[in-house]
Amino acid sequence: MAEKTRVVIVGGGFAGFQAARSLSRTLPKDAPVEIVLVNRTDYFLYLPLLPEVAAAVVDPRRVTVSLPAALPRVRLALGEVDGVSLDDRTVTYTDPEGASHSLTYDRLVLAAGSVNKLLPIPGVAEHAHGFRGVAEALYLRDHVIRQVELAAATDDPKERDARCTFVVVGAGYTGTEVAAQGPLFTKAIAKRHKELDGQRMRWILLDVAKKVLPELDPRLSRAADKVLRKRGVEVEMGNSVHEATSEGVHLTNGDFVATRTLAWCVGVRPDPLTDLTGLPTQKGRLVVEPNLTVAGHPEVFACGDAAAVPDLTRPGEVTAMTAQHAARQGTLAGKNVAASLGYGALLRDYKHHDLGFVVDLGGFDAAANPLHIPLSGFVAKIVTRGYHLVAMPGNRLRTAADWAFDAVLGRQSVQLGLIRSNSVPLETAKPG
Repeated sequence: MAEKTRVVIVGGGFAGFQAARSLSRTLPKDAPVEIVLVNRTDYFLYLPLLPEVAAAVVDPRRVTVSLPAALPRVRLALGEVDGVSLDDRTVTYTDPEGASHSLTYDRLVLAAGSVNKLLPIPGVAEHAHGFRGVAEALYLRDHVIRQVELAAATDDPKERDARCTFVVVGAGYTGTEVAAQGPLFTKAIAKRHKELDGQRMRWILLDVAKKVLPELDPRLSRAADKVLRKRGVEVEMGNSVHEATSEGVHLTNGDFVATRTLAWCVGVRPDPLTDLTGLPTQKGRLVVEPNLTVAGHPEVFACGDAAAVPDLTRPGEVTAMTAQHAARQGTLAGKNVAASLGYGALLRDYKHHDLGFVVDLGGFDAAANPLHIPLSGFVAKIVTRGYHLVAMPGNRLRTAADWAFDAVLGRQSVQLGLIRSNSVPLETAKPG
């Protein structure tokens, strides 16, 4: 019996997951093709709902979808890729127990995604925490609850104020959502501690940009800014962290903020794996053709945050690092891989006009522009949650149930203590 053709997909995020699903659905059931997905976890992570995990709205299991369950025709290789040999057509990876493995391939899809962007600011690596994985979201949830509880237990007003001050850096999608959810969360926790009656819960959002959500329509940016300020968030644009210490943060405007919480939501950069391939890159992203193949290597495809995909809707530019592009590029990559193996039409170029964006601001507020129609308030909230339910590859009913329980029963404010600070250091490694 002839050996099966092997397709190796690196990364199980939006791009890698969709590539595996698209390819498995495109291939005939009897096709002699083996699909192997290499990922460091056995789940797909729905990143957009992490702020709701951190705010105890959604159970962390809702944002994780089992890869073996969702991709029954795909073999999961659990581990982290640490080498790619284009000459030998080999991928090497290390499994969770430290053993090294090697996979040969006939087709390779590089969809490694992105990692935290760490700026060279003194003290940030030691005292801040990122927000790219379940562990980090769980840590932030427990940390915020713990700070409020420790504040209730102390008689020192300065310590209490510091523990009740929360600083978020980065006013993009994630940072804005974390800062918007924050006051609702801490208010719910503080209600259960009479010692904190009258205590101010201070949330500060910092960014060097001129406005929150700078990549969105100005009307949506203003709507989000209004919600933040209404909830008491101190929105400080054009201001950021100059130095972080164990006692607080020194800001670029010269102020010092006493705090025990520094959430780092500045942004992302392409996964360092792109450098290990030896392939040409553009700002860290692999250079690819419009059909997602790597020049000179027709057997290699790249998509998502790790690839500089030409944006055919905006000549001369590359697509933004968004989940929307990653998911659609992954879908096309799967179909193009199938086509390259003789299943389906010729390879197609990637061309997508974005359909708009959604930002959940907690409570009954959101900002959205479906089909570029700007919406805010409760209508935007309905659109936002509807979008997430459609976009999630699983756990839809459970997620909707969590939203309903939160609206009726309120937040759960128990800190589980499962994730320690040293377990989630701020580094440019793949999130857990």
